[in-house]
Amino acid sequence: MSLAGIPVVECSLEHLTLLTINTMKIREINAMRGPNYWSIRRHKLIVMVLDLEEMEQRPTDKIPGFLERLQAMFPSMYEHRCSEGSPGGFFSRVKEGTWMGHVIEHIALEIQTLAGMDVGFGRTRGYGEEGVYHVVFAYMEESAGRFAAKAAVQIAEALIEGTAYDLDADIQSMRELREKDRLGPSTGSIVDEAVSRGMPWIRLNKYSLVQIGYGRNQKRIQATVTSQTSSIGVEIACDKEDTKALLLQAEVPVPRGEIIKTERGLDEVIDDLGFPLVIKPINGNHGRGITTNIENKEQALVAFESAKKVSNSVIVERFITGEDYRLLVIDYKLVAAARRTPARIIGNGTNTIRQLIDEVNADPKRGYGHENVLTAIHIDAMTQSILEKKGYTEDTVLPAGETLNLKDTANLSTGGTATDVTDIVHPENIFMAERIARIIGLDICGIDVMTNNISQPLALTRGAVLEVNAAPGFRMHLAPTEGLPRNVAGAVMDMLYPPVRPSAFRLWP
Repeated sequence: MSLAGIPVVECSLEHLTLLTINTMKIREINAMRGPNYWSIRRHKLIVMVLDLEEMEQRPTDKIPGFLERLQAMFPSMYEHRCSEGSPGGFFSRVKEGTWMGHVIEHIALEIQTLAGMDVGFGRTRGYGEEGVYHVVFAYMEESAGRFAAKAAVQIAEALIEGTAYDLDADIQSMRELREKDRLGPSTGSIVDEAVSRGMPWIRLNKYSLVQIGYGRNQKRIQATVTSQTSSIGVEIACDKEDTKALLLQAEVPVPRGEIIKTERGLDEVIDDLGFPLVIKPINGNHGRGITTNIENKEQALVAFESAKKVSNSVIVERFITGEDYRLLVIDYKLVAAARRTPARIIGNGTNTIRQLIDEVNADPKRGYGHENVLTAIHIDAMTQSILEKKGYTEDTVLPAGETLNLKDTANLSTGGTATDVTDIVHPENIFMAERIARIIGLDICGIDVMTNNISQPLALTRGAVLEVNAAPGFRMHLAPTEGLPRNVAGAVMDMLYPPVRPSAFRLWP
C-alpha cells in the first residue's frame, strides 16, 4: 500500500500517512550496512532515490517565504555548515537557491539529531535522470533512518506550501523507534569495547543478541549475559527464594522474610515480622512490583496485589534502612560499585510537585528512555501510591527544604541517579561480593546491598544483601551522575578474550 509512491510507515504513525506528496516522489529507500559506494568509513547510510518532478524547476530562492519558514521550524539548523564551511552556511545556500533534494538531506539529518541521534554526514547527487537525485544521509538506527527519509520529504512539502506540520510527533516517533530497535546501553558498551579492540561483531536478532568474533573464537552476548554465563546461576538469581536460601547457608547477612502466595500468609508474616516491611515479586527486575517501607496492613495489601501482578509468589521481608548500593562483579572480581538514589524532588515552598518534576526533567542530562545519562521522571502508579500515603497530589506545593522520593526503588530506568563509590568499598565487602558471585555461580552479577556506610563491613553497619541480579545493567557505572565512570565493558571483554585468545581466524601472519 502506498500514497503517491511513498510506502505507508509500518509502525502505524497515522499523522505521516495522512499527508500526500503532490510535487515529489520517493522511488526507493535503501539502507547501507557496511562499506559502500558513498563511503568506506560511514557504514550506516540511507540512500533515497527522490524524483523532484515539478520542484526541479523551483529551487529554494524561487519559493516565497521558504527560508523564513525553514529557519522558524529548525533554528538549530544554523549549525549546518554545508559547503560554506561556517555556521549558517546551509541557510546561505537556501537563500542563494538550492534544490529540494539538498534541503531534504539536511532535514533528515536534523530531525534525527533532535530525536537524540546525532548524525552529520549527508550527500545529494544526481541519479542520471533530470530531476532525480540520490539523497544520502547517515543513520544510527535503520528504522528511524527510513522514517526520517519519508518524514523529511513531507516536512519539505509542508514548508513549500506553508502549511502547519506536527514536528514534535515525528521527533517522538523516532525516539520510540530508536529505543525499540537499538542495543541497550549495556550491550552497546560491550560492542563498542569490541570495536575499539578491532574485533568483528554482528547483531543476530532485533533484540540484544550479538555475536563477537568469528568461527571457533566467537562469543555471544545478550544484554550482560554471555555464552559463558551459567544457566543454572541465572535461574538461581532469578528465584529470590533460592538465592536467599543459599546466602543464608553461607552466612551472608540477608533480611528476615518469608515467601507467601495468599493474604492469609501475608497476615501471618506481618504478625511475625511487624513493620516496616518490603514486599516484592519472587521473580522480577527493574524494580517492578516492589514496594518498600510499608507501615500498615492497608499498605501491605496494596503492595501484595502489585507484586502478584509480576509473579505468583511474593517475598515479604523486614525493611532495612540505609542507602542502596550496587556492587558489580565480573569474572568473580569486583569491578565497580555505585550508590543509587531514587528519583526525588526538593520543595521550595512555591512550586507544585508537578512543576518540580518538570524542572528536574528539564535537566539536559535527562531524556526519553536511554537516550541520555539519566531518564526522565514519570508519574506512575508507584509515584501516585507514594503521594497518597503522604496525603499529597500532583498539585500540592511541597514545603521548602522537604525531600520527596518519587519511587520506592533507585533504578536509573525510573529516574534514579547513581554515584560511583568503587574506591571506598571496604575490603570485607569486596570479599563478600566476590564470594556471593561464586555461591550463585554467575560470571557477571549485580549485588544489591543496603547499608549506612559501604566503607565499613556490613557486620558493623547492620546492613544486608537484598538481591543478586543476573544480567545487571551497566549504565550506572558507565556514566554515573557523580564520580568516575568505570569501563566495566572492558572487564567483560578481558574475561571473554584474554590476551592470548584471538577473536577471529587470522588469514595472514
